[in-house]
Amino acid sequence: MIRVTPSLAIDEAAIVETFVRASGPGGQNVNKVATAVQLRFDPALSGLPPAVQARLLALAGRRATLQGEVLITAQRFRTQDRNRQAALDALVALVQRAAEPPAPRIATRMPMAARRRRLQTKAHRARVKQIRSTPSGDE
Repeated sequence: MIRVTPSLAIDEAAIVETFVRASGPGGQNVNKVATAVQLRFDPALSGLPPAVQARLLALAGRRATLQGEVLITAQRFRTQDRNRQAALDALVALVQRAAEPPAPRIATRMPMAARRRRLQTKAHRARVKQIRSTPSGDE
């Protein structure tokens, strides 16, 4: 189990790591060694609450697959271990953000003066446009 918050942990069985060749500079090392890490995380198998799973997939954005998995690629470092740790850190950070419940929205009323200003501006723009338009009798 990977501890995310004091009350939340991820089951390691929900994480699958694959090592692939990294792109970018690095000389012949790039062509020989698979140092980049692709981490696949399945929230459904992780034991996370459904609300956290939904927020996680929403936060993941393009990193979420059609199968409902989160795909994180790390290739910044030249060693597998450091890339593995970077991918795991990125996943933990994403789950921590998803674990925070959204702040409740407090409905507020629009001030009367602001409403009046908005309507006056709209009326003024309508008059300006009416003046600029061609008269209906002349063509």
